Amino acid sequence: MKSVTGPWVIGEDFFDRENELRILDQRVRNGNHVLLTGQRRMGKTSIARELGRRLEADGWVFLFADVEGASCPEDVISDIAEAVHPIRSISSRFARTMQRWFAESFDEIGAFDFRLRVRAGLSDKNWKEHGGGLLRYCAAHANPVFLVVDEMPIFLKRLLLADGGRRKVDEFLSWLRGVLQQVSGGSLVLMVSGSIGLTPLVRRLGIPDRINYLDPFRLGPWSREATIECLNRLADNSTLKIDSGVAEAVCERLGIGIPHQVQSFFARLTDHALLQGEDQVSVSDVEVVYKNVLLGPAGQNDLIHYETRLKDALGDDQDHTMAMEVLAETSTKEVFTPEVQRLLGHLYLPLVDDAPDRISEVLDILEHDGYLESREAGYLFPSRLLKDWWAARFGHHHVPIEQRGQVCDG
Repeated sequence: MKSVTGPWVIGEDFFDRENELRILDQRVRNGNHVLLTGQRRMGKTSIARELGRRLEADGWVFLFADVEGASCPEDVISDIAEAVHPIRSISSRFARTMQRWFAESFDEIGAFDFRLRVRAGLSDKNWKEHGGGLLRYCAAHANPVFLVVDEMPIFLKRLLLADGGRRKVDEFLSWLRGVLQQVSGGSLVLMVSGSIGLTPLVRRLGIPDRINYLDPFRLGPWSREATIECLNRLADNSTLKIDSGVAEAVCERLGIGIPHQVQSFFARLTDHALLQGEDQVSVSDVEVVYKNVLLGPAGQNDLIHYETRLKDALGDDQDHTMAMEVLAETSTKEVFTPEVQRLLGHLYLPLVDDAPDRISEVLDILEHDGYLESREAGYLFPSRLLKDWWAARFGHHHVPIEQRGQVCDG
């Protein structure tokens, strides 16, 4: 098992998740469309690709379309078309429906050019027709087809910001549900995945029924045992000596086993040893690397995504500001209590008429997307790394909400 901190992993580098894979495999083979959720860096893309790889070995067609960069339905259909391109029995049939854009021999066109031709032929008036045709060709294929559309919630959030965004989101989701209902029982099985919550988005828009055909599955963190086993396997494959107790110390600092963070911590530890001219990693190195590297400038690239994705998830500036207040308060006070929630709602009433309800919605999103979890005393960070990073980044400038609330009450 290699130390891999950037891209998704499959095959021998894919670790654990056998129970999750068995569940997802059964659901997909039974023809259920799936909504795969989980916080960032949890391994959603890796598990989707590993499932696709295993299904391919059993004769399935596996298609993967990343629509994070899409800004309209035409882009999404073009991304799916690019994924379909290698399956000539499907892509050639689809190309014939867009003859104007495929004048020369279809065999001479690569996947990227195929996408460009498809995109050039799509418009606001015909995307439903052509997109529906593409999905129907997939559903009519001789072999079962597993299509993963990754980061769809990010696309929908971007679409929501366009003119008439709410209507367009509703239109796209209604179209997709309608097409999949039409081809029910065919070869096509869809998995939608994303680190931004799709369910909170449609709930907020008042259209939760648009995704009721998707069977939800949430991917959680590794257990402590799995995290330690992963670290020990990485140690066995390392050229450095890893002292006993390092894996347990890493678990203690992280709090929960988010796969990317586990891999990243191990890589930073070995980098630190090499920079010091050492041939081993000791338990004392764990605290040094945690404070100076993971929470320092070198670790910003890994963690800044949590802030940027939060803005993507919330969209509204006031909601984002209130979320930042909640996270700063929780990181510095350990817990976001119901009383502090009430005070924050009171503080924001002059700016937001329905501030208490909006804060409740923000908390739902923060919990759904893995920033916080609800306990009896209130909300807290499940990830110690994320908590400490948030406190280091924003805590010094944060005035406790209770203190501000007392001033207002006075």
